[in-house]
Amino acid sequence: MIPITVGICAYNEEANIERTLRSLFSQERGVYSVDSVIVVSSGSTDRTDSIVESMIPEFPRIRLIRQEKREGKNSAINLILKEKGTEIVVLLNADNILGSPDSLNRLIEPFSDPKVGMVGGHPVPVNDTDTVAGFTSHLVWTMHHHVSQMSPKIGELMAFRDIGKGLPTDMQSDEDILRMDLEQAGYRSVYAKGALVLNRGPENLRDFFKQRVRVNIGELYMKKCFRYQIPTHDYRKLYAAILQSIKDVGFHPFKLTIAVLMELVTRLYALAYVKADKGDMSVWDRVDSTKIV
Repeated sequence: MIPITVGICAYNEEANIERTLRSLFSQERGVYSVDSVIVVSSGSTDRTDSIVESMIPEFPRIRLIRQEKREGKNSAINLILKEKGTEIVVLLNADNILGSPDSLNRLIEPFSDPKVGMVGGHPVPVNDTDTVAGFTSHLVWTMHHHVSQMSPKIGELMAFRDIGKGLPTDMQSDEDILRMDLEQAGYRSVYAKGALVLNRGPENLRDFFKQRVRVNIGELYMKKCFRYQIPTHDYRKLYAAILQSIKDVGFHPFKLTIAVLMELVTRLYALAYVKADKGDMSVWDRVDSTKIV
């Protein structure tokens, strides 16, 4: 049995936090044991805190840590690392749910190899592909899946060994920084495609632009500050991935054209932003359409 700590960073997640926690506690037992589930609520002004507190009698391993104001996800993760009691830490987003009964087992199994430092799960969007924004979300995450099979791109659900290095609080790319530190320490990263996690992408193109600009800015700052290449910015891998992704999601010329143009525009906007050195988005605005239950 591999003991784990599960960390959840939350900001105004009253619509999702109970569902997320229940999906965690409904997982099949196997190779892991849960030492604690630490929820860091960063400046929440809704019912997030009271919902988490109401669940503690039913699930005593839950711990709630409040931050008086939002200081960014990396700051919340640093609190989890300070308070956890295990080497292996799982990070689950507060608006996601585990997509199969054995997702957590699939995520933790690779740590039986002592040289594995990080494992990423397989994000699957729940958006309706009939809409342009929904199709775009599915295309992006399907590409993410195919790139990850070539070179793991960790995101949405991950587990890692804590080697005692905290995260810079002026940056946003938590999973990429953790992966970089672990690989530099001699560990390898693994993609667990069977560790499904369900997420909701933006429901309109305005929110898609907002989210993808922020993500691309963070990844470009990784390259600028550390000369670290993110797998999804390797255009040889992207070319192979998009061909397979089109086969998976279907060839819809209009929606495909919009999706590719939107991603291209967000990358060009992010590139100009980083070249102007306007600073990484360590604390970002919510993308509200991703919070629909």
